[in-house]
Amino acid sequence: MNISHEWLSRFVPHGRSAEAIRDLLTAHVATVEGLERLRVDLVPFVVGRVVASERIPETKLSFNQVDDGSGTLLEVVCGAPNVTVGASYPFARSGTTMPGGLLIEKRKIRGFTSNGMLCSARELGLGEEHDGILTLATDAAPGTPLLDVLPLGDVRLLVDVLPNRPDLLSHLGVALEVAALTGTPLQRPPEIAALPPVAVPVVRADREARAGGVTVKIDERADCPQYGAAVLSGLTVGPSPAWLRAAVEAVGGRSINNLVDATNYLLHGFGQPMHAFDATTLQGDTLVVRRARGGEQLVTLDGITRTLDPTMLVIADAAAPTALAGVMGGRGSEVTDATTRVVLEVACFAPAVVRATRRKAGLSTDASYRFERGIDAGAVGEMLTIGAALLAHLGGGQVDALLHLGAAPTVAPPLTVRPARVAAVLGDAVPAEEIASLLRGIGFGIRDGVDGTLLVTVPTWRHDVSREVDLIEEVARLRGFDRLPDALHGARPGTAPDDPLFLVGRRLRDALVADGLHEVRPLPFTAGASEGFVRVQNPLAEDEPYLRRRLLDTLARRAEYNLNRMQGDVRLFEVGAAFAPDGHALPIEEQRVAALLMGARRPVHFSEPQPPAFDAWDAKALGERTAAVAFPGARIALVPGDGDVLWRVCADDIEVGTVERVLLDAPVWAQAAFGVELTLGRVANVPVAAPGTHAHGGAAVAPTRAPIRYRPLPTTPAAIFDLALLVPDAVPAAAVEQVVREVSGAQLETVVLFDEFRGSGVADGVRSLAWRLTFRHPERTLRDKEIEGRRVQLLKALEERLGVRPRSA
Repeated sequence: MNISHEWLSRFVPHGRSAEAIRDLLTAHVATVEGLERLRVDLVPFVVGRVVASERIPETKLSFNQVDDGSGTLLEVVCGAPNVTVGASYPFARSGTTMPGGLLIEKRKIRGFTSNGMLCSARELGLGEEHDGILTLATDAAPGTPLLDVLPLGDVRLLVDVLPNRPDLLSHLGVALEVAALTGTPLQRPPEIAALPPVAVPVVRADREARAGGVTVKIDERADCPQYGAAVLSGLTVGPSPAWLRAAVEAVGGRSINNLVDATNYLLHGFGQPMHAFDATTLQGDTLVVRRARGGEQLVTLDGITRTLDPTMLVIADAAAPTALAGVMGGRGSEVTDATTRVVLEVACFAPAVVRATRRKAGLSTDASYRFERGIDAGAVGEMLTIGAALLAHLGGGQVDALLHLGAAPTVAPPLTVRPARVAAVLGDAVPAEEIASLLRGIGFGIRDGVDGTLLVTVPTWRHDVSREVDLIEEVARLRGFDRLPDALHGARPGTAPDDPLFLVGRRLRDALVADGLHEVRPLPFTAGASEGFVRVQNPLAEDEPYLRRRLLDTLARRAEYNLNRMQGDVRLFEVGAAFAPDGHALPIEEQRVAALLMGARRPVHFSEPQPPAFDAWDAKALGERTAAVAFPGARIALVPGDGDVLWRVCADDIEVGTVERVLLDAPVWAQAAFGVELTLGRVANVPVAAPGTHAHGGAAVAPTRAPIRYRPLPTTPAAIFDLALLVPDAVPAAAVEQVVREVSGAQLETVVLFDEFRGSGVADGVRSLAWRLTFRHPERTLRDKEIEGRRVQLLKALEERLGVRPRSA
């Protein structure tokens, strides 16, 4: 939301700088993401002081020496009559571009060199005065930026308004917060306060009314709870006055004409979208709020012909639609220079129907943005009167009629606030009088309840407040979150144990991060296809409207993103959900873990300038480790697969995932990518579980926690030797490793497969595999004789059990 500092000051004359208001709003209301000074064209100008001056004979010019803070006096020729020695003026150095586009250059004038320009107010765009240069009443040193000396131009605050606070989508909403925080009374802007009152009575009805020669009708009150219309005549369309043009431009808009600018002013100023129809274009002098009929078309203000359907809400005349309700007007009824009679729309549309209309039309406007989040329905009648008065004043016309269909919302029952509950939630006692003062300052109604409680009436513009805890949050932010105590108090542990899938996910995250992988948490959407994927009814993006079936598909897109940025070393993992269709029921949701590896196996080091790349064996090892963590105590086996599926991962003979080669849209320099994906369990699509239970196994039972055992660091040297073995193709490497571990005993510290060879010297049907074994005794150094004995014992056991023999030199 763009907030003009000057405009805000007209609602609440706080007397503070834009920077102070930024800090105040960020601390108490909403984050201000930045400040934009609107006169950035004056940034190059500095304060220049005239040190010496003399008249040039037979001319009106003067030759001056100007101190611009650079340390060198500049020679400047000036034609203004009010140049005074010792005075300071705005100065443009050579190379400066003036607001009008003129480039200041060093040049000869009447034989004198002019190296810059002393500026008038008109030349700077600060007024129409140009008979003399602008004298600065300042003690600032020469060279000081002009914007530091003069409060020139407005400042735009960029406020990050979250969806739950649509009341902040206007200057009035932000001004109410500033008024409460600064203690400055809120007021109507002078341009609104000075408007003459509208003498025409309001014609009220439920669904249909006629006044001023115009009939207004609502087909369905659920689509449009309130519809106001003001009929004005005798108007003259022309340029907007300077104050209105400046206000519209201050929030990033473009001035069009006085009537259209007035509606934009009221939208940004008060948060109420409005639209002006040229009354002479309305067939039958009628406006009807209704659903569109199939096949109807409308040319909107952007010049696009749009085909409508019954899900869309329109404003129609007696013949055809003339506007998309709450979104955009139609080209056929827009205000033009020839317009003299208008119907001003001030309405409250249902957020859901505006959202549906906007999405169907592929549009998003300032009006639809506010209607979708909810406007102040209680202010429609007041805004109808203000809007009619402003348009009549700016257009020089008169208000013929005011019509208001529907009724303002009923006041919701008050909420009870208990000071004791406020103290319990915030950890700090807040007196009831302070609670009442804080809430009253932002428009809440307060009266005393029983037993020291407060009864709070929520204003119609605060859709986000519906519970006591919401009011407690208001108290906390208005007091300042920095005032909350930082002392830690004892807390009662919960009785419900963590969900098993949550515990598995936490273990996997710890293990995979320890393996050097980086976690990603992308959205679970994909481009998908019409078959085999679940389509989301309201997707965030139309190019990804389906729920994904596999996590590796998402990780593949993340890898391609990195490759497009010349990053080929990728180690990513995700613990997330995958979905599959289940007929007409809710989709099947499974919790899974997936990891993707590609590029260098290790970071570059001086001892290894070119580390080897990840290969299929690395992916297999990762799959084994991941499965062991995901299914503790289960017998993990990797069965060879086919095609891109390298291995199928089984836990206790049940397939739980795959290790596979991942196909990417990759450049030629990229290494091969490998992935692991395991299914951890199914998430049931059921309502919230009963107390003490969850959807993953009935009654929740706290898991058994194995004690963590710590071992001291070894103090004895390791004994390392390699085994090169001829292994038949039918014997998996894992079987060899299992025998090695069984025979070697407790002193075997590590066993690593580091080489595979097929070729010369190795018979067909056999491959050469090499393992590196590390032995260590906890108390003494192992002797060579012991190591050799272990070696002989291992070779004998391998030949007897698996037919594996040592490879001779």
